[in-house]
Amino acid sequence: MPELPETETIARDLDRLVSGGEVRGCTILRPDVLRRVNAASIGTKLIGRRIERTWRRAKIVVLDLNDGQRILVQPRFTGSMRVIRDCDSPTLPHECVRLALADGRALLYCDIRRLGTFSVVSEGQFSDIDSTLGIEPLDPAFTGARLSGILRSSGRFVKVVLMDQRRIAGCGNIYACEALWRAGIDPSRRADLLSGDDAQALRDALVGVLSASIEARGTTFRDFRDARGERGQFAASLEAYGRGGQPCRRCGHRMIETHAIDGRATHFCYRCQE
Repeated sequence: MPELPETETIARDLDRLVSGGEVRGCTILRPDVLRRVNAASIGTKLIGRRIERTWRRAKIVVLDLNDGQRILVQPRFTGSMRVIRDCDSPTLPHECVRLALADGRALLYCDIRRLGTFSVVSEGQFSDIDSTLGIEPLDPAFTGARLSGILRSSGRFVKVVLMDQRRIAGCGNIYACEALWRAGIDPSRRADLLSGDDAQALRDALVGVLSASIEARGTTFRDFRDARGERGQFAASLEAYGRGGQPCRRCGHRMIETHAIDGRATHFCYRCQE
């Protein structure tokens, strides 16, 4: 599932590739991915609009249009965005939405399982969505003290708090496991019992692993592709996620995989994560 590094990679690619591009056509092949807009009206909303910039909020790719509207794409499990050279080229497998650009290229939203969403929203609608999301972990305001305050306000497992998008935006299962391993913190510890030093270590670990993954253009196990259709390279650098049953790279003890913490696969070392 694309998390912060993957959606950040897509957003940076699109900002470079399509900023300034004008939408001249809109084809909806799978209307079930649409939200807050329908197939009958989406062309009216988008055709003739210019893409001003592309950026990321939480796990959402945001395309700002010149009239104040925004396209929001939430890839979820298998969604991706691609730029192709010819807007009249044959439909790609799993293609859901095609935006033809004035320069002859096309911006595509593809989704194998069609669990992601493609929305068109007004400024007010976007503000409502934005208000439900927590602080960005790459924001300079995300300090150890800020994270400590977030953790102290919850008696849930620390891993669950890290993944709560209302508190910290963009962190998902992969990078929660990685950050907790780097910080040496058991994912099942109560968040409100972590010390200020624990919070600082976890903040540094989370920012470090997210930044490193962005540098490697994200993590691909099977489906994730960037806007160029290429795989992310960070999977080879994972220290915890996906390593259940293998030796811990810090202490050599056998890594644990469990679904008991939050229903997802959690990977950790019970010897050196306390």
